[in-house]
Amino acid sequence: MNIDGKPYRSIWLADDGWSVEIIDQTQLPHTFAVRTLQTVQDAATAITDMQVRGAPLIGATAAYGMALAMREDATDANLDSAYDRLSGTRPTAVNLRCALDNMRDVLGGLSPATRADTAYHRAAAICDEDVGINRAIGEHGAEHIVRLWHEKKNGSSTQPVNILTHCNAGWLATVDWGTALSAIYVAHDEGVPVHVWVDETRPRNQGAALTAWELQKHGVPFTLIADNTGGHLMQAGLVDLCITGTDRTTRNGDVANKIGTYLKALAASDNGVPFYVALPSPTIDWELSAGGDIPIEQRGADEVTLMTGQAADGSIQTVRIGPEGAPAANYAFDVTPARLITGLITDRGTCGASEAGLLALYPERA
Repeated sequence: MNIDGKPYRSIWLADDGWSVEIIDQTQLPHTFAVRTLQTVQDAATAITDMQVRGAPLIGATAAYGMALAMREDATDANLDSAYDRLSGTRPTAVNLRCALDNMRDVLGGLSPATRADTAYHRAAAICDEDVGINRAIGEHGAEHIVRLWHEKKNGSSTQPVNILTHCNAGWLATVDWGTALSAIYVAHDEGVPVHVWVDETRPRNQGAALTAWELQKHGVPFTLIADNTGGHLMQAGLVDLCITGTDRTTRNGDVANKIGTYLKALAASDNGVPFYVALPSPTIDWELSAGGDIPIEQRGADEVTLMTGQAADGSIQTVRIGPEGAPAANYAFDVTPARLITGLITDRGTCGASEAGLLALYPERA
């Protein structure tokens, strides 16, 4: 995707050929900052502190973290140590485990002398695979947007297709293109008039800070709204469909996504608004049978009690929004049950949110 006319991925190798560069998402939207990762600890910190976030990008960063570890020390002991260090950074996103398992499987049978080069090649391949998957998701998801546009045109409407999304499921959450936003980008680039309702997405405000920034850079019309506005908009007929991403999808079609997704799905169901979830295949956890089995990450209270933004003088300031010492709970994700989901948009097409639906697209998993 483009930033001021320059193409970027969200993670790439530096000019030295071995260190890894990322866009520090904690600095957006006010500052575009590139951070360099040179050790496995750097990669782990980037994931834990959410300098990178989004299930696919977490997996890609972990893969490069393994490569950095192998460059420093390619012994069996360090391979296991790097795996353990990275696997404990974020518990909910299944892509993390998939990428680390893949890296360990590829590297485990090799001699230490060949591990570093192989690790870098495999990490790059994981990134390229993610880009291809997300582009395919965009093409399949855009079909639903185009269909709704034609339905509105037949009704003599001149209004755009109004899409509500939650959190950030754009290219910043992946290596490129994104998942939910990929469908919007493809439709927009094909000339379909779209308008996006962007939830601010408390407590970390990924909608306000990241989704709005992405859409603005790409030229997609959008309106930023408070998290609790979505239900009202649906009641008023101002939402044609909802599309979100997911950090983990279970075998039966339940999905875990940023906290608040479940409430959007309930409102959509009550108002007859289609609710789609866009997901890359590595996000499907075939080992879990239902959403109740997904571990839900709990993060620090400061993300709820503090808020960072740009002051009138241009400085970046963090302020407390509650009483000093107020206790706060910070559940990072919730689970939306399959019964509330209109369809799962994958790199292989759209299916019903069910085990049968997923197996129809991924029969090898039967």
